[in-house]
Amino acid sequence: MGNLDVDMAAVALAQALPPGFIAVPATTLPGGVEVPAFAVARWLAACGPDGQVVLSETLPSWVRIGYHAARLACALAGFALLTERQALAIAHDIAGQAVNWTGGAVGDGRLFQGLHLGRRHGPQAACLASPDPLERRWFVLSNGERIIDAAGNAFSWVFDDVQGNAEGIVARTFLAGSPTLATAPGAPMRQGMGWWPRAGRSWWGRALARGGSWSSQEGAGIFTVVDERPQAERAYIGFRCTLPLGWGM
Repeated sequence: MGNLDVDMAAVALAQALPPGFIAVPATTLPGGVEVPAFAVARWLAACGPDGQVVLSETLPSWVRIGYHAARLACALAGFALLTERQALAIAHDIAGQAVNWTGGAVGDGRLFQGLHLGRRHGPQAACLASPDPLERRWFVLSNGERIIDAAGNAFSWVFDDVQGNAEGIVARTFLAGSPTLATAPGAPMRQGMGWWPRAGRSWWGRALARGGSWSSQEGAGIFTVVDERPQAERAYIGFRCTLPLGWGM
């Protein structure tokens, strides 16, 4: 398939997506792992009055929900939970765009980190903008799409399809070449990239959460990943939906 065919296919996918979803281009991570194109919610999930997933820029992020409950909420809405590889594809794409760096060029200055300086007391609706330019919440993908809160505001549970078992729970030690550790173009806690563990760490039985919260300070970033008990219902962890593989076929 030629580049023109690929571009037209991408346009067709974007036009066919339900409201609130954007297309993420196919990505090859630095270690060679290929992540096919997929659709992701522009915003973190919100909770509607009926207790169901809502994709809205005017409602606060749905937090105080455990990992397994977040997966179920996505499934009941006809969606799926963002995976680790998909989260890394988004972060890798974001890091390659000059507009997402404070210096206006890739690698110049620092990556924006969303709401992270502790000015708020909880997650905010996507429409709220911070008066501090360093807390810019939107990021631009290589296809021109904007995604909100890839860093900051609230962490996002992710299904670990790198170190995880069939339930997306961490089941192996982090290896040096793991995409989780090797995708960021720099070192932890530098240039706004966030934090991730060293090789050899074992978070067996834990669930991964990405991005950072409104009060994570330098710990917020598009490459940030932390661990938590899957049943934990934290005020700072929400989730992001994707469309299941094969959607629309």
